[in-house]
Amino acid sequence: MKGGERIPLSDFKQFSEKQKLTLNWWCDYSPYRACDAVICDGAVRSGKTVCMTLSFVFWAFYRFQNTSFALCGKTITSLRRNILTPILPLLRELGFECTEKTSQNLVVICRQNRTNRFYLFGGKDESSAALIQGMTLGGVLLDEAALMPRSFVEQAIARCSLQQAKLWFNCNPESPYHWFYTEWIQKAAEKNCLYLHFTMADNPSLSDAIRRRYETVYSGAFYERFVLGKWTAASGLVYPMFDPAVHVTPWQGTPCRCFISCDYGTVNPASFGLWGLGTDGVWYRMREYYFDSRREGVQRTDEEHYTALEALAGTAQIESVIVDPSAASFIECIRRHGKFRVIGAKNDVLDGIRKVSGALKSGRIRICPPCRDILREFTLYRWEENTARDVPRKENDHAMDDLRYFVTTALEAPTDDFYALSVSRENP
Repeated sequence: MKGGERIPLSDFKQFSEKQKLTLNWWCDYSPYRACDAVICDGAVRSGKTVCMTLSFVFWAFYRFQNTSFALCGKTITSLRRNILTPILPLLRELGFECTEKTSQNLVVICRQNRTNRFYLFGGKDESSAALIQGMTLGGVLLDEAALMPRSFVEQAIARCSLQQAKLWFNCNPESPYHWFYTEWIQKAAEKNCLYLHFTMADNPSLSDAIRRRYETVYSGAFYERFVLGKWTAASGLVYPMFDPAVHVTPWQGTPCRCFISCDYGTVNPASFGLWGLGTDGVWYRMREYYFDSRREGVQRTDEEHYTALEALAGTAQIESVIVDPSAASFIECIRRHGKFRVIGAKNDVLDGIRKVSGALKSGRIRICPPCRDILREFTLYRWEENTARDVPRKENDHAMDDLRYFVTTALEAPTDDFYALSVSRENP
């Protein structure tokens, strides 16, 4: 029940026991009514987010009038997509009046003679804590709590100083060394929290076909987290699902579309990949350019790398060259030549790794045998161990980075989003 789709009330044919408990834990008849907080974690698509948000609003109107509350997500955009888009139509069907004040990041909700204000906050980095300082809140809901900085979460909690205020957390699992797991989930009883762990089986509206689809998308630590709902450490190879027998394929057809992805480096290696879409719907890494200045004993200039870029493209019609956004001088070099449209890559590392994992599992990308350096890096690219956050080692990662740029910026981007980005970066 996440991702921004509208969910009519008629779709709720029944609730699971955990969903009912999420909806009702604060009610006067509940044995958990004295708890100060509720934590719902577990698998994706387990139905925890919608039930928690409905419960949060119902509780706010049962306990308070003319009071401020906070809805917090990693970003305002994700909060609107994951919370507001599916929830506001449901509330309106239930008789609530909901008025969005977009410029103020505020939703005013009324029912009968009661009105409450729900402010929206994004907790994407340490500086976000300043946004919520100074408020007095009746309660806070933190969606994707494990993706927010600890400072933001603790500042939001500190704002809930009204009598009867309560805290609401939901998240998907991360590393078992993550601060939210060690400080809140493992200490739930100590902090007087109701802890509810969800699996996909706790969402009766999820069909078997959709459940099987999610089971095939993830592997390794991501499978254990997002399908099984476990707080599991990422360890070993970043892409354990990569199988040369499956993913390495000769291909010499005429591509329908072409892109080049670039991880730029001067002291560090530079890695470029030429990608072509086959008539079978698979993207092939047809050729690559990989220059390691340490191995070669000499550095190359932007112009020399650009000459290699043109040689890699050959006669292919390149839609766009996707470049690490931090490589400002190389981006400007490409623009100055006026031959290729260039765009900055999307560079969320962990999200990109998840999407590359999905593309490998679904068979949407293949590697042609001449691309030896990316094949080498697949066998060496590993996770750092015993860390609170998932971090790949900063070694053997240059072809891995240009692969990630391609998948997140071209393969996984919505069509309208991708072309809007391309148009905004026209060559002068």
